Amino acid sequence: MEIFVYRKGAGQVEEGFTRDDLPELLKDETNVVWVDLQGETGAHLEEAKDVLTNIFEFHHLTIEDCIEIRNQPKVEAFDKYLYFIVHGIKPGETNPGNFVTKELDGYLGPNYVVTFHVQRFRSIKIVKQQLRSSTFICHRGAAYLLQRILDELVDQYMPIVDDFDRAIDDLEDRVLDMKRGNDAVLGDVMDIRRSVARLKRISSRQREVLYRMSHGEFPQIPVAVLPFFRDVHDHLQRISDLSEGYRDLVAGLFEIHFAVVGNRTNDVMKTLAVLSAIILPLSLIAGIYGMNFEHMPELKTEMGYFMTLGLMLVITIVLLYYFWRRGWIFQGDDTSSVPTKPERADRDFDDV
Repeated sequence: MEIFVYRKGAGQVEEGFTRDDLPELLKDETNVVWVDLQGETGAHLEEAKDVLTNIFEFHHLTIEDCIEIRNQPKVEAFDKYLYFIVHGIKPGETNPGNFVTKELDGYLGPNYVVTFHVQRFRSIKIVKQQLRSSTFICHRGAAYLLQRILDELVDQYMPIVDDFDRAIDDLEDRVLDMKRGNDAVLGDVMDIRRSVARLKRISSRQREVLYRMSHGEFPQIPVAVLPFFRDVHDHLQRISDLSEGYRDLVAGLFEIHFAVVGNRTNDVMKTLAVLSAIILPLSLIAGIYGMNFEHMPELKTEMGYFMTLGLMLVITIVLLYYFWRRGWIFQGDDTSSVPTKPERADRDFDDV
């Protein structure tokens, strides 16, 4: 547990306090107190439960949700505080094929912010560094401190969102370059589809949380701080719009994949059909002269064998020429009329 305290008019944010100092610190409403609780070990969990229950006296249902780590983003209002759940990403584990998030629970009161997380957050670390170097954030109050935490958390999404764009680009090229059905490509498409769906679900629900926080629903957030929450909401709106566009692109990749596989199958069937059409008359000639009749034309001819082979060769050449003229075989890809792939602009999806 880490406790940061800003006293009105102080030149720096103080830290190093203990649980026993909290009642006195919270009693002075001019103080801004941030209590960051961790749940990495059993001892940390017991300490967090004790602080949430006995010091802050939060509702027991919110404490249960806080300790659990499988909750969806939400915000709930109580008389003297609000409780929220948001999700951050795991930078070391999250990628377009495996979108992994971690839960951050918290409370906002008139002069305090309480955060609880089982895993470490880069956004939390960044805000702590900012507090140690300046009192600007705490000078604006507890609500602004919470806004800075949420803003840093949402900003961590953007590099991953950019990775989605590049991964989908790469998959498009791989799908179009396929020579035959490729299970590995299809598996990658399925992985990125699941990741995009999770990104869309998480960003949409967190957008609803920030929408409620940024539109004056909660008295714990002063009017002067609402524009900063709206800025975070705008960032989430953009991420949600991008994820919606990515979902459409991935759905298109499925269609392209199956179309390419279908086209390759059609090419194989066409080749087999052409071979069958050529072999059919040759088999007919061979079958006729393979019959065991005594009296057959050309049967006793000295050059009959070579004449028959020559006839078969002529028929083969004529059929190949006919099929070629019809455009059924030996037709390479006509790239002269196909435009080159343009350089992709950044997918902002502003018009989605």
